[in-house]
Amino acid sequence: MKKYKVCIVGSGAGAGPVAYELSKAGYSVVVLEKGPWIKTSDFNKDEIVSSRRDVYTPRLLDEPQVIEWKNDKGGFTAKDNKHGGIDLWNGSCVGGSSNFMSAYFHRLKPNDFKLLSVYGPVENANIVDWPISYNEMEPYFRKTEEVVGVSGKVVQHSQLEPRSTPDFPYPPLSENIVSQWIDDACRKINYESIPLARGILSRPKNKRNACVYSNFCGSYGCSSDGKGSSRVALLNQAVATRNCDVLPYAKVFYLETNGKGKVIKAHYHRPDKSEHTIEAEIFVVAAQAIETSRLLLLSKNKEFENGLANNNLQVGKNLLFSGGGVGAGIFHQEDFGEKAFAKLLQPGVFVNRSIQQWYEIKDETFGNKAKGGSIDFLFEHANGIGKANRQKWDDDGHLLYGSEYKKILLRYFTQRRKLTFEIFNDWLPIHDCFVSIDPTVKDRWGVPVAKIRIENHPHDLKVGNYLAKKAEKVLEKMGARNISSNISGSPPPNLQAGGCRFGNDPETSVLDKNCKAHHIDNLYVSDGSFMPTGGSVPYTFTIYANSFRVADKILEVL
Repeated sequence: MKKYKVCIVGSGAGAGPVAYELSKAGYSVVVLEKGPWIKTSDFNKDEIVSSRRDVYTPRLLDEPQVIEWKNDKGGFTAKDNKHGGIDLWNGSCVGGSSNFMSAYFHRLKPNDFKLLSVYGPVENANIVDWPISYNEMEPYFRKTEEVVGVSGKVVQHSQLEPRSTPDFPYPPLSENIVSQWIDDACRKINYESIPLARGILSRPKNKRNACVYSNFCGSYGCSSDGKGSSRVALLNQAVATRNCDVLPYAKVFYLETNGKGKVIKAHYHRPDKSEHTIEAEIFVVAAQAIETSRLLLLSKNKEFENGLANNNLQVGKNLLFSGGGVGAGIFHQEDFGEKAFAKLLQPGVFVNRSIQQWYEIKDETFGNKAKGGSIDFLFEHANGIGKANRQKWDDDGHLLYGSEYKKILLRYFTQRRKLTFEIFNDWLPIHDCFVSIDPTVKDRWGVPVAKIRIENHPHDLKVGNYLAKKAEKVLEKMGARNISSNISGSPPPNLQAGGCRFGNDPETSVLDKNCKAHHIDNLYVSDGSFMPTGGSVPYTFTIYANSFRVADKILEVL
């Protein structure tokens, strides 16, 4: 059996940079991915496949989860999702959920690294500062922009983070006229509208093509390789070195130690339920936050009776999603004229506008100063079935059908366009949001599944609603109708972090500042699990950057 220098569990944004850097440096690397290796030629824009069926995520009958929600009595009720309901799976294939991201690439701000010391404690929230600073992460944000490929335009604004480069390495993607409308509306009400950077190529890079403006990005695999997934941006190049092997359909369920503080083997299942092992000198877990915690908790032995790296009972704790929500307004052709509206209907090109003016909120209702968040604008998702479904009820709640419904659909698809916004703010870490192992429910291999308790802090909703009101004013100024927003505590499945927070104190954290497990010499965690707080932006950019940083730390050890 071949013994590798490094074994990586998972293949998404937390895994790709480690595989890329170590294989380029000449070390033998194996990547174990539970799902298939879907190639670019296999992706298409089929809404049924990408958005209406669980093609890119596990069948819940095979791999259920147990979800715990707060009940009316103040306790929690647990229920498995074998037969439906919310699930928190993401892309289970080579490249992970980075294949299906919208690729909003905001950097964290310096204050995101010191939430406690800058903004103070929030009652019943487990807020801590990061053990590293923005300055330590900045070179890796820059590296991600260059290697993965980020397109955009840096402009001066009140919340701009320090940069070592004046601009992104790739120019902005083509934009719809609505971007100008957002800019104009913001100027009129003294808002700062800024271009939104994307992890999508605006021009070719190496063997990757630029974006072809298909109009289907989020939830879809990219057919041009323009989107910077871990698979196309990093793993393909790692494999090309001939130092990296990627094993699809390898579901890791146990990490074995030698009784002396070292992991020596990864045990994994194949779809036929056969068991196999991989030996390596260094192990890196990057299976996404929930599954990473599950794997460590399952890896019990005499040395770690509560699970690997869990002698302090912190694995799975302080699970993070993303606070915020969505909102929208609808533009009507009769309000703008045919010519202007025809430009608004132009498909494919991007909106790419954001407001970060309230990344820090200075308002008496928040005690003068508080952490805020980001407002990102985008068009309603292009999915035709989804659009049609949302039009099937009249104002009185009656179901529409036949010729009346056809007229509604014709008008909506040709004389209406919905502009939406997404709010991103901190999901504060709390005691009642964590991962554990369910004692009775098992997956198709007979392995206990993750039990996920979901609860959010009310402060998250307060911040989200504050930002939503700001965004609604932009839509109002632009002339949209039917403006609304929805800020909730429901967890977005594609935005997971925490569970293995890093820190300097082994009693209160799972990992050290280099993302190596305390008391285990050769185990690293490089997905979003390391984050003690999440910031007010989507996580993928930060996960990429930190994974490049972890790769450098492993190279120093090697």
